[in-house]
Amino acid sequence: MNRYRIAGSEAECEPGSNGLVLRNLLSITDPEEMANVEQGLLRQLYEAVLTDSSSHGRLTTRMLMAWHCRWLGNVYVWAGAERTVNVSKDGFAFATAVFIPDLLREFQRQQLDVLTPCRPTSVDELLYALSSVHVELILIHPFREGNGRIARLVCDVMAVQAEVGPLDYEEWDRRPDDYFAAIRAGVGRDLEPMKQLFRRALPSGD
Repeated sequence: MNRYRIAGSEAECEPGSNGLVLRNLLSITDPEEMANVEQGLLRQLYEAVLTDSSSHGRLTTRMLMAWHCRWLGNVYVWAGAERTVNVSKDGFAFATAVFIPDLLREFQRQQLDVLTPCRPTSVDELLYALSSVHVELILIHPFREGNGRIARLVCDVMAVQAEVGPLDYEEWDRRPDDYFAAIRAGVGRDLEPMKQLFRRALPSGD
C-alpha cells in the first residue's frame, strides 16, 4: 500500500497487485476495481444507516464497528475489527494500535455520549460537534482501512439528526491538503480549521 506506512505487522497485499491492494476475499488486484467495489458497497451502507431508526439516537462505537463490518465484511476478513498495526501518513502517526480500545472508550464518553444525538441550537454548536467527533475519530483511526469514509458517515448521520442534511464533501476532495492540515491542527485541540471545512460542507453553504 502506498497510502500508509505500516509499522509492526506488515500489511498483507493481494498477490499480483504490486502492493497496491490489500489482501481481500474477492481476489481483486486492480486498485480502480477495488475502489469501485468499495464505493458501491458504501452507497448501500449509507442507504441502510440513514434509514435505520437507531441512527436517530445516541451513536456508539459498537455501531461504528458494525457499520464498518456491514460495509466491507464481504471484502476483507478484518472488517469491523480494531486494527492491530500502526499506521502513518506523510510522516503523521495515527494512534498506536495497542491504545485503540482505551481511546475508543474515551471517544464514546467524551464525544458520542455528549454530542449525539446531535441537536444543536446554533450553527456554531453544530460545527463544534461535527469537528470534535470527526477529528477525534480520524486521530484514533480505529480501522485498518476506511476510517475517513466511516468518519464522514458518522458526521452525515449527525447532520441528519440536526436536520441539515447529509453534507457535501466535494470541496474536501478538491483540497485534501486543507483537510489534512485541519486534522493536524486538531492534535493541539484547535478545531477552527475543521470547523471552517464543515461550514463549507453544509448543504446551504452557511
